Amino acid sequence: MDKSVLKGSILVALGACSYGMLTTFVKLAYEDGYTSHEVTFSQMALGLLGLLLINLFVRKKDNTVTGTSRNRSKLKLITAGTTLGLTSFFYYLAVKYIPVSIGIVMLMQSVWMGVVLEAIMKGKKPGTKKILAVIAILAGTLLATNVFKDSFEIDWRGIGWGVLAAMSYTGTIYCSNTVSLEMHSLKRSLWMMLGGFIVVSVITLPYLIVEFNTSIFLNWGLILALFGTILPPLLYTAGMPKIDVGLGAIISSIELPAAVLMAYFLLNEQVDLAQWLGIGLILLAVVQMNLKKSQHAKAKE
Repeated sequence: MDKSVLKGSILVALGACSYGMLTTFVKLAYEDGYTSHEVTFSQMALGLLGLLLINLFVRKKDNTVTGTSRNRSKLKLITAGTTLGLTSFFYYLAVKYIPVSIGIVMLMQSVWMGVVLEAIMKGKKPGTKKILAVIAILAGTLLATNVFKDSFEIDWRGIGWGVLAAMSYTGTIYCSNTVSLEMHSLKRSLWMMLGGFIVVSVITLPYLIVEFNTSIFLNWGLILALFGTILPPLLYTAGMPKIDVGLGAIISSIELPAAVLMAYFLLNEQVDLAQWLGIGLILLAVVQMNLKKSQHAKAKE
């Protein structure tokens, strides 16, 4: 493997692992008595501050036309960033009611939702491989959530919030790949984070005005911001240009096993064989969907 590709792969893998670790930290914050509103707000606020500082120190030029066009691009990114804020809010509510291992599986539904969204936006029916991948993901989800067990018990509030999180995440991925691409990725991350912060503030502030334990900023906010909103964009920005889109998507799916393993070791969440089979099936579907892209990119080189 080319050294540049290897370096890019490692950086993307580290970014995916950062996202995977995040949910366990959220659970630990809940155990310390913090609310979902405090957790989400502190992460978005410190994440925005972190990205602002990074953009101040790392000045990057982009190809954006000055004036009205630049402002329009910023406004688009801020609007698109609302999906980022909603993803965090919905996802953190989901893992309040369900285990991390099930929560991350629900978030991975964004893979097949992305296929549906792409078909709607492009007006093009997905190919056989994509349809088979969607079926595999849904089958893997049923296994991973232990639906077939006689002792199956789950809080459907968590599933509902998880589905909403996956829908928002699908929007985030779509916007990240389509909105204001002429701007540098660090700037795009900053403006999208601003949009996320605004929507999270609107949702959480009515609750935080009544009761807000500001110690969340030092105890968990810094960790959540680092692993959720600062490190991943930096690692992806550095790694993705060195590899192709298909390989990037495949490596990014490491987020799923990383989240499950973190929950297993730090939260003592038990994952049985059927669940691991379901997780494996989802990962296999992700690889199958993106392998062709990776091979096609290599053929062009």
